[in-house]
Amino acid sequence: MRTGVFKSRAPERPARMVDRFRTIDKSDLDALESALRANYFRACPGGYLSTEWGRRDLADHLYARLEADRSEVIPWLDATRCLHGATVLEVGCGTGSSTVALAEQGARITAIDSDKGSLVVAGDRCRTYGLDVELIEANATQVGELLSNRHFDFVIFYASLEHMTIAERISAMSSTWSMLVPGDLWCVVETPNRLWYYDAHTSLLPFYMWLPDELAFAYSRFSPRQDFRELYRESSSEAMLHFQRRGRGVSFHEFEVAMKSAQELKVLSSLSESRAKRGFWRRLIKRSSDEERYVASLRKLAPEIHEGFFQPFLYLIIEKD
Repeated sequence: MRTGVFKSRAPERPARMVDRFRTIDKSDLDALESALRANYFRACPGGYLSTEWGRRDLADHLYARLEADRSEVIPWLDATRCLHGATVLEVGCGTGSSTVALAEQGARITAIDSDKGSLVVAGDRCRTYGLDVELIEANATQVGELLSNRHFDFVIFYASLEHMTIAERISAMSSTWSMLVPGDLWCVVETPNRLWYYDAHTSLLPFYMWLPDELAFAYSRFSPRQDFRELYRESSSEAMLHFQRRGRGVSFHEFEVAMKSAQELKVLSSLSESRAKRGFWRRLIKRSSDEERYVASLRKLAPEIHEGFFQPFLYLIIEKD
């Protein structure tokens, strides 16, 4: 989950980007909260928003995600290629926090999501911030067909690949990769890495993302996460599909199947590289020696693979060549 802790972590943000930030007043924020409660959180169990996790989730969607995106993700993308005037396809816009962060920098956004309630909130959010964005209700697997005649400078899968089945991922990744021409950018943002030893995204359990779906489904009852551990007790095809879309890790293997071999992919940047260049980890997050050794081990085992594929979450900018 993205939180507001990134707010003070990017003092290097260009002033020109900060100057483009849009602001809203408390009444607008209250209206946005009402829209979230009525549309996005409508299917949550009763009392969820009164729990600690629920309160954090609501705050995350209200303002914390936007602040996190403004602080790190958007400057990272913009440093690789200027967003101002760029055409961007955002796959998995959710309730629109990242959409606002991209659009306020002058990017021309086409944003898709399969959840109607999320899109309602995204539309309200963009209008509240005075931004004109094209929103489309669609599954990611439909993008190649729906937008085959459109050109985009960026295709960004924003915290969305993990919410697809493997077949859906391969289809969506392959079709959007095919839409690009040489020089265009294909990006993945904040997707948990299947190779990482701890699932900080969904189950909050060690080694969970290494498990096959059937075993992970059964083992989910051991999760410390209140709104997760009680859901998957009765096995059915419908329950398994919901489980797979709740959030399962992605690794470089899908990239190889959908695009080409990982060692041939032209990775321009990973957020981990950007952080390292700024001394990010040393100054702000003291990564444990275990984490550092684990990354080093993966890199030693597969030195031909870009180090961005070995981080806890995948943040990669790949150029079509």
